[in-house]
Amino acid sequence: MEDILKLNQLGWDRRVEEQDIWTLPVSSAEIDRARFGDWSVVLTPNRPVPRAWFGDVGERDILCLASGGGQQAPILAAAGANVTVFDASARQLAQDEMVAKRDGLNLRIIQGFMHDLSAFASASFDLIFHPASNCFAPEIEPVWRECHRVLRAGGALLAGFMNPDVYVFDREAEERGELIVRHELPFSEIRDLPADELNRLIGRDHVVEFSHSLEDQIGGQLRAGFILTDLFEDRDHGLPKTGRSRVMPTLFATRAAKL
Repeated sequence: MEDILKLNQLGWDRRVEEQDIWTLPVSSAEIDRARFGDWSVVLTPNRPVPRAWFGDVGERDILCLASGGGQQAPILAAAGANVTVFDASARQLAQDEMVAKRDGLNLRIIQGFMHDLSAFASASFDLIFHPASNCFAPEIEPVWRECHRVLRAGGALLAGFMNPDVYVFDREAEERGELIVRHELPFSEIRDLPADELNRLIGRDHVVEFSHSLEDQIGGQLRAGFILTDLFEDRDHGLPKTGRSRVMPTLFATRAAKL
């Protein structure tokens, strides 16, 4: 598993170099608006997270988990929260550091893998903001358990994740505009693709993905001790450019509370 984690870690470093949409920092103008209460952030590509999911963020301790890139963490810091951003990619974290220095924000920046939050004591945070990134983790139940541990009682976990059904489709066919059901679920690109196809994928995208069942995504949160309080659906960025977004929601976001 360590080799896979390292592959995805370095892959996101490469994506920063290529200016992937999820690596582009927010502007100073967005930071200024957030300071005056005009802000929104996303767990999934298109739908802003309801402000009611946050409550008052002022002076609250927020962990932005696997959330580097200079996007969500700086906005929440400008809105008044005490923010820690935690990500595997050094280049992604460098984007947050750049925004913090540029706009005079106080951000705590720590590098690590999402399933291992041993850098933090139990009950360290009031809220965890975890955008759709656990498709890059081979296992997710350890992520939920660690989130529950580091949250304080009464805290909330806001998480985005892929609809597992999107992984049934042949990816290369989809890029040609065709929807062809090919894979059984759960699906792992590194385990289930032929070597030549996997090498093409890594050469282009630099990372590998893993499907996770709803039983592990939502049920895993419940087994970790959370109570689900809300959920919404979303679709891919640039809706409706991809075939799968024309026929189904491709991502979910959940709000779960620690009692």
